[in-house]
Amino acid sequence: MKINKISKIIAEIKVPADKSITHRAIMLSCLANGTSAVNNYLHSDDCLMTMNAFKAMGVDIVQTSSRLTIKGAGLNGLKKSPHSIYAGNSGTTTRLISGILAGQKFTTVINGDESLSKRPMKRVIEPLRLMNADITADKDNFLPMTIKETQGLKAIDYISNVASAQVKSCILLAGLYADGITSVTEPEKSRDHSERMLKAFGADIVEDNLKVSIKKCDRLFAQEVNVPSDISSAAFFIAAGLILKNSRIKILGVNINPTRDGIIEIIKNMGANIKFENIRNVSGEEVADIEISSSDLCGVNIDGKIMPRLVDEIPAIALCATQAEGTTVISGAKELRVKESDRLSAIATQLKKMGADIKETEDGLIIRGKTKLTGCRVDSFKDHRIAMMLSVAGLIAEGTTEIIDSSCVNISFSNFYDILKQVCS
Repeated sequence: MKINKISKIIAEIKVPADKSITHRAIMLSCLANGTSAVNNYLHSDDCLMTMNAFKAMGVDIVQTSSRLTIKGAGLNGLKKSPHSIYAGNSGTTTRLISGILAGQKFTTVINGDESLSKRPMKRVIEPLRLMNADITADKDNFLPMTIKETQGLKAIDYISNVASAQVKSCILLAGLYADGITSVTEPEKSRDHSERMLKAFGADIVEDNLKVSIKKCDRLFAQEVNVPSDISSAAFFIAAGLILKNSRIKILGVNINPTRDGIIEIIKNMGANIKFENIRNVSGEEVADIEISSSDLCGVNIDGKIMPRLVDEIPAIALCATQAEGTTVISGAKELRVKESDRLSAIATQLKKMGADIKETEDGLIIRGKTKLTGCRVDSFKDHRIAMMLSVAGLIAEGTTEIIDSSCVNISFSNFYDILKQVCS
């Protein structure tokens, strides 16, 4: 993809549905008794991996452009897949479905693409083994991973050393099958979509500050889920609205769940012009229309405490920091090194190519602004969020920005370039 500099954006847009919520809505609908509907689901490669996994295990999923109709198999009604489960590039599919498969009466092998096969799985393998799951993996940490038929799961009281919604969700999903009460305690609160949705589907789940507990469950009940727009996808158009002069962008129906709104807190601290309209509740999630306009930004300090609330938005924030007066210091972000790419390295090396004053540290970035960016050939490392960050950077860079492997945006935002072209015309 080649991107050229533009003067401004004045637009009203809608970004795709929330990826995290879509994954969870599909999974719980497949485990529920009765027929569920998932409206405004995300059309993306990652979510397709989750759908295909459950179809392979015998679940009837009817797909239209705006709605999934899912006839649930019940907690114990899944069937052994005739082949291994292929998760593609989706860490969410892999880690969450592992908790479900740990409770089944059949053996399953999960594999993925080259990128996913390098991402750490020990973080879910270890707690599942404590629950009596029989799991083997390459080097005890990587795909392919084999989860053998259960001999009966037991409840655990797990203290996690990482604030990860994927780890927490995996354990809670396994807890549906484990005798007793299973709990997870995190060092900081991660996104809570699983807790909200499990409650809606009828699970007995209790939240106590950083600890979440779930009882073994006999059945879940079918629901209708309306999926809001993803703040992680909105982040790149938020960044565009902030750093392009004379611009204003309204993004409709964005999820502003307080465990996901870290980017809002940070850009406000940076001096962003941002307004919220039509605040409402959609299927248990806080949603609003967000209006962003050109802003004179300043540097900020971002530490590990807030990182669980904005880890996927760091690429967009880093780009904003290159156009902010002063220095932005990001720390406590080591988790970005085990995403679809080493995002700390990808952000630093590619923005530096474009002229940014940016230094990579062990667990973060130091960015000095305000700097002039110049278009050049840059690499997405097949990471959707890096590709989108570089595309928005191209809107303010002199000359032409050429992005290698730009099609990886399909992982979460298949019509990203369509919307980008629309608002730039």
